[in-house]
Amino acid sequence: MLGVTDYGSFLIAFIVLLAIPGPGNFALISATGKGGIKAGLAATCGVILGDQVLLWMAVAGVATLLATYPAAFHAVQWLGAMYLAWLGLRMLLSKPGSAPRASRMDNGHYLRQTMIITLLNPKAIVFYMAFLPLFIDPVKHQGLVTFAFMAATVAVVTFLYGLIAVALTYKLAQRMRANPRVANMLERLAGACLVGFGIKLVAMR
Repeated sequence: MLGVTDYGSFLIAFIVLLAIPGPGNFALISATGKGGIKAGLAATCGVILGDQVLLWMAVAGVATLLATYPAAFHAVQWLGAMYLAWLGLRMLLSKPGSAPRASRMDNGHYLRQTMIITLLNPKAIVFYMAFLPLFIDPVKHQGLVTFAFMAATVAVVTFLYGLIAVALTYKLAQRMRANPRVANMLERLAGACLVGFGIKLVAMR
């Protein structure tokens, strides 16, 4: 289909990648819990923007550069680890009831936050660097059209996944708002998970 081999498998593989618990998922859930549906959708857009940058960087050959110079990839891992640890520590040290209000500025913050997490996530980098080329048909490949089709697929699937995740998280958050103590415990748990992901990224070196 437009130069993509086994399009069904490509969809399934990407959905699985999205569903695997990771820093992006935790950031999306945290944004929805703090700022509601608008913040969650802003976080989803941040993931989409990050994915698009990584995809087109791979197309431009930056992925080859990372493969040729492992030190560059390790530098990305360290940056990602430090950023996740910083976010996690902020959540761990937050005081009950200190969650930011949902506003335009806050929504922009969530967008930028998830975009940075995606850009510094080695899992996403590896996907576009090594996995994506497996679904490009070398015979029926149509150049920019093929890459644009894959980029559009990634964006649409990510938005639909994020929409479902945001809706489910928002319903849960509404029930949790009646008990701020439990909500604060969940925020601290999410923060601990982000710190854990940061440590894991360092251990991958």
